Amino acid sequence: MSIRHGLLALLERGPRYGSQLRTEFESRTGSTWPLNVGQVYTTLNRLERDGMVAQGGEDAAGHTLYAITDSGRAELRTWFEKPVDRTSPARDELAIKLAMAVGAPGVDIRDVIQSQRRHTVKAMQDYTRLKARALLAVEGGGARERDDVAWLLVLEQLIFQTEAEARWLDHCESRLIRLSATAAAAGSPVTAPAGPTAPSTPTAPTAPAVSNTPAAPAASGAPAGPGSPAS
Repeated sequence: MSIRHGLLALLERGPRYGSQLRTEFESRTGSTWPLNVGQVYTTLNRLERDGMVAQGGEDAAGHTLYAITDSGRAELRTWFEKPVDRTSPARDELAIKLAMAVGAPGVDIRDVIQSQRRHTVKAMQDYTRLKARALLAVEGGGARERDDVAWLLVLEQLIFQTEAEARWLDHCESRLIRLSATAAAAGSPVTAPAGPTAPSTPTAPTAPAVSNTPAAPAASGAPAGPGSPAS
């Protein structure tokens, strides 16, 4: 996640101070990527060093305001126009875990897969409930509509990610079972447990019932939704 570019995008709408930027960043992303004030000011200092922001006085409460410069606007335009690089994908802990579990002594990789599948499906259901609430907020309009739309896009990306992960876990289990059967037929040591394939992972509902109480977070902590509205 490019925090520096996110802050530049917020500053393009006008001067802001550090904690205000943090609040607006979390509001726009539904606290999916929470920041602390120290991160914000460290990033602002680097942007100021690079000539992309400049201090622009203080507000009525004495907060130091930061404003985007022409150089910062040019950097932001480049960021929006340039595709996100996928040639060096981020390390995925789940992929590493399964890779290391293959043939590991005392580890039943199918148990690892099924445990992750339960967690993934729970997260998918939580995200889908949050999506239903976000859709209601967007349809209702209001002063926070911009943040609600941004949060909806983030939620839908998370839903697509968890759906893909669930399908990949099903594929991994099927692959290991086939390899195990092949190895057994050839008389080689079996490195993956054989057994029936677990039921296919249910897809998340597209229009879940909306509760008046917040959705329970996923085991890893589902995002809670937009924070304070952006000014």
